[in-house]
Amino acid sequence: MSIGVALPARDAGETDNLVETLIERTAQAAAAGLRSAWFPQIMDVDAITMAALAGRAVPEIAVGTYVVPIYPRHPLLIGGAAQTAQAATGGRFTLGVGLGAQNVQEPAFGVPYPPPIQNLREQLTVLREVLAGAQVDYAGKLVTARPPLPTRVPGAQPPVPLHVAAMGPQALKVTGELADGTMPYLAGPRALGEFIVPSITTAAERAGRPAPAVIAAVPALVTGRVDEARERSAEQLAFYDTIPSYQRVIEREGASRALDLALIGDEETVAAGLRRYLDAGATELVLVNTGLNGEQDRLRTWRLAGELARSFH
Repeated sequence: MSIGVALPARDAGETDNLVETLIERTAQAAAAGLRSAWFPQIMDVDAITMAALAGRAVPEIAVGTYVVPIYPRHPLLIGGAAQTAQAATGGRFTLGVGLGAQNVQEPAFGVPYPPPIQNLREQLTVLREVLAGAQVDYAGKLVTARPPLPTRVPGAQPPVPLHVAAMGPQALKVTGELADGTMPYLAGPRALGEFIVPSITTAAERAGRPAPAVIAAVPALVTGRVDEARERSAEQLAFYDTIPSYQRVIEREGASRALDLALIGDEETVAAGLRRYLDAGATELVLVNTGLNGEQDRLRTWRLAGELARSFH
């Protein structure tokens, strides 16, 4: 059991060098006892590059992406970058990918959004081969990968773990068959225990694959300023109320909006909430939105997470 933290660029505050600030935050996370640091791919910092730099600078912690959208990227490019990060960090990198939000990314990139499940299946098929160091030769309906030159990165060992931000039934089926686990966000304990964990586990079993990891991202903040934190959290999480995939997983929890999934309160409240995710079948937790209420509450949250992480070992 492991507990990590997401380090989005927006939480870094005012800084003259965002990359250096995120590396410093990674070192703080390691010092607090957190086991992993995760970098989201938005539109600014490149997540795989950032994970490689932070992981190389802070050898006490594992790093990964949570998550890199596969649209509109090609799996050969993602696979090459991920192998490079694995070699740079001495085997402490995990690649998390996702489908991406069509209503956000299609206007940004100006490229038609492909059929998501077919694209996911073909992307994962290629990524698995590339991350294993194999020379891929694949032609699907949406993805072609026939590189004329080697794609293996010497030193990228062990093979990069591949996880998908899958929460719907079709995505979980493909992920269970082709990836190492899922990375759900805003999927509460009920949604995990009653749907996500059994769905991906069944798919993996039928494909003859090992039990999949379930790395659950949880909005969590230890604070005495609960009302203020909830107001800020509502602002940050409202975006997810507009995305159908998140709407559905929030409904599976019996909740009405993303804010209902946020764990905000004292140490006892947050710890009890996190344990419910473990009881529901999560194999790892990643705390998000820990920086929305200032430095003092962020460090207080990280101290609790580090203590919990040590207690699980």
